[in-house]
Amino acid sequence: MKFSVLEKNLITQLEDRIRDTTPGVMVRAYQGGRIICDVAVGNTYAYYDLASLTKVIFTTQAMVQAFEAGKWNFETKVADLLPWFAHKETRITELLTHSSGLAWWLPLYQEINTSLPRDKRREQLQGMLQNLKIEKQDTAVYSDVGFLVLGFIIEKIYDKSLDDVWTDIKNKFYLGTTLEFHPDNKAAHKASLYAPTEECPVRRKLVQGEVHDLNAWALGGVSTHAGLFGSIDDAGWFSLHLRSHLMGIARYSIRQKTAQLFAKRALPEGKGDWAMGYMMPTPGSASCGTYFSLDSIGHTGFTGTSVWYDPKMDLSVIILSNRVLYGSDNKAFGKLRPEIHNWIVENYRRSGL
Repeated sequence: MKFSVLEKNLITQLEDRIRDTTPGVMVRAYQGGRIICDVAVGNTYAYYDLASLTKVIFTTQAMVQAFEAGKWNFETKVADLLPWFAHKETRITELLTHSSGLAWWLPLYQEINTSLPRDKRREQLQGMLQNLKIEKQDTAVYSDVGFLVLGFIIEKIYDKSLDDVWTDIKNKFYLGTTLEFHPDNKAAHKASLYAPTEECPVRRKLVQGEVHDLNAWALGGVSTHAGLFGSIDDAGWFSLHLRSHLMGIARYSIRQKTAQLFAKRALPEGKGDWAMGYMMPTPGSASCGTYFSLDSIGHTGFTGTSVWYDPKMDLSVIILSNRVLYGSDNKAFGKLRPEIHNWIVENYRRSGL
């Protein structure tokens, strides 16, 4: 395989840095919609647990499509659609911007009966979510719990199960990709094709081809906060999907105006770096490095994944890794990720592509 100067430089930089950080990493970058970088270093796999990229690949897109169809607006309250939700003034936008005051995470898997059918487990989940406390903060607090509530909103809006809504979203936005949930925690392909994540103390086994997140696992592998698996091609396709909507060149029914509305900063500076469902760069500590503009949108995944798109540079960077194999507390990858983005921009500029 012939590598460009940019790719050769990046491979050298990565080989030197991934030791004790992650078993392997795949990096792809698009500029102007074309691939400028596509490398794999260390032990890499066909498919990865995308973790919280599920939030933007599935949940946010489902909410964008429902907004476009007039099913909700930025003033709609959660309780307008979910009468059982105790906090009657909480808006849907507060869930998407992590400013609702809901807890960042709860060990819900401890209370979910995994011997029940998946629909019954969701009934259990609803019972756990309906009377949760809200503690309003001065700044946004990233919340998996808020995205679990969004799952029930999506089911209500579409009058379908999450599985069926995902099928519709995939057929509309990602047809031809291998993006997939693993319902009932059963992998679509042989386990060896999936990057192993962690030796799980709860499941007492090495997790491979089964969602790493315990709450998503207890729910049967399908959720709005985690659960999707995919390849570097799939994550790359998602970045092109974002780009095409924001540039108004998509041939499917999300207007450029709507896409740009969701991609705009939704919280005041200092209150949180969020658009509607998308992360935005935090000055001085952005996971997309120092060169991406403050108009960039993206998301990270706990397993060691990320997608970022900068509309000013028309540049996407996709990273897939399984850094959690070295332990969930492994923080080294958090330092490497912005460096990868910086190296790509610097090598791109030097190469004169």
